[in-house]
Amino acid sequence: MTTPDTAAPGAAPTDQPVFHIEKLYLKDFSFENPNAPEIYQDPNEPKVTFNLDTKTKPVGQDHFEVTLNITVDVKAEEKALFLVEVSYAGLFLMRNIPKDHMAPMLGIECPNILFPYIRQVVTQVVTEGGFKPLVLDPINFAAVYQQAQQQRQQQQAAG
Repeated sequence: MTTPDTAAPGAAPTDQPVFHIEKLYLKDFSFENPNAPEIYQDPNEPKVTFNLDTKTKPVGQDHFEVTLNITVDVKAEEKALFLVEVSYAGLFLMRNIPKDHMAPMLGIECPNILFPYIRQVVTQVVTEGGFKPLVLDPINFAAVYQQAQQQRQQQQAAG
């Protein structure tokens, strides 16, 4: 079987674009439920604060680690229900990708691959913490990427 890193013996090297998922993994995780069990009887409507961040770093030649970080902070009347912080990452092989396609691949395609996994972790741990399942809505990473690009351009123009 041929993998993206190897070719059949005697085969000519290829310059075809290669995008391959090497590994997907949970990188960091924290769940806090500081006011249990009293908080389970609190009738107040919870307030959810959600933060998302992505980080990319090269790891050797043609490999990139993309990390999706999510923080969900849920409070009722300023009393903490729970806090979830998850970093889920992937190691991606990207060879012979045109330079103008690299940033969108790392900023859109890779987070799209990681998101279902991190969403599952959040849903499962919130349920295990004794709360109703929290299912994160889908995220349009193309729109997030475009917005980040626009902010960078505005900062460069202002600076």
